[in-house]
Amino acid sequence: MDKKIIIAIDGFSSTGKSTLAKELAKHLGYVYVDTGAMYRAVAYFAMQNGYIGKEFFDIESLVNSLPYIKLVFQFNPDLGFSEMYLNETNVEQEIRTLEVSNFVSKVAEIPEVRSKLVEQQQEMGKSKGIVMDGRDIGTVVFPEAELKIFMNASAHTRAQRRFKELKEKGDTVSSFEDVLKNIEERDYIDTHREDSPLLKAKDALEFDNSNISKQEQFEKVLKLIVI
Repeated sequence: MDKKIIIAIDGFSSTGKSTLAKELAKHLGYVYVDTGAMYRAVAYFAMQNGYIGKEFFDIESLVNSLPYIKLVFQFNPDLGFSEMYLNETNVEQEIRTLEVSNFVSKVAEIPEVRSKLVEQQQEMGKSKGIVMDGRDIGTVVFPEAELKIFMNASAHTRAQRRFKELKEKGDTVSSFEDVLKNIEERDYIDTHREDSPLLKAKDALEFDNSNISKQEQFEKVLKLIVI
């Protein structure tokens, strides 16, 4: 593979963007970047520092703290993918909780946060050979990406997947209703925010994976990659 490209995967939460992106990156020998993990890490930082809660959000303090937030992906050879480090601490498990999910879309709405992370993401893709998933990869981060995928599925299907995933990780607190409500709230915030709302890029190929397997989806997308 002499010619490396940028593969941008956007879509709603819990549509399996990260799973597909990881598989493609592994198959192609590309770098995988989970931009959602970056926003989750910032949300986790805000939670840890008392900047955000159910009834409050101190946006100014979070914005002022941005220069002190260091986000790095470190490859874990045992897992076969990179994990998120926040200020040199592995937070991969902490950022995947429903509590963080409840705040991440609110944090991602902040223009200063998006600006900081988009700049980092664009830097990561300068050499191409990258698969990046998120909400605005094909529209804002890499509008020139050679392949753009937009993933969708019904809210109920996505909630079922997310609920199963949480249970497998040992979450005994969250109910299916909590997860579905979180999915629906994030959908609304992601599609209605003023700065870089979740949109399907005009030249993106849309996949509704409500009724197809991960393997079927992977094989379909792989056929689209012309290098």
